[in-house]
Amino acid sequence: MCLEIKQNNSKTLSVDALNSNLQTVTDFVDGVLEENGCPVKAQLQIDLCVEEIFVNIANYAYGDGCGKAEITVENSGGSIVLTFKDSGVPYNPLEKADPDITLSADERQIGGLGIFLVKKNMDSVSYRYEDGKNIFSMTKKI
Repeated sequence: MCLEIKQNNSKTLSVDALNSNLQTVTDFVDGVLEENGCPVKAQLQIDLCVEEIFVNIANYAYGDGCGKAEITVENSGGSIVLTFKDSGVPYNPLEKADPDITLSADERQIGGLGIFLVKKNMDSVSYRYEDGKNIFSMTKKI
């Protein structure tokens, strides 16, 4: 595990992309949110989204292998920006169609609900693949 504090009011954590590191990631993010006076409701929404994105990286980015996940949290003029980077298989979760939430859970196709919740709980989300890395960013106004 590696923690880096940058001059632009951001902090970065690098961990092995393993489900067992989810609590470490959540604790890190919550610490930065508390330092920045993030309201409890926004923190709960952010925590849900952090869990979804990190677990997806841990479960799918590296297949049967293991790699790193880097999480940066930045206070940018009244908004919290969270950026997740991994060197796994290129995958843009935003390309997946939103699930039809009017259907029952039994009728609905598997997958897509997590990223749907991320899009609904955050003010903006973006994805790009650059320099061999998946880069997923999400922003929440606080």
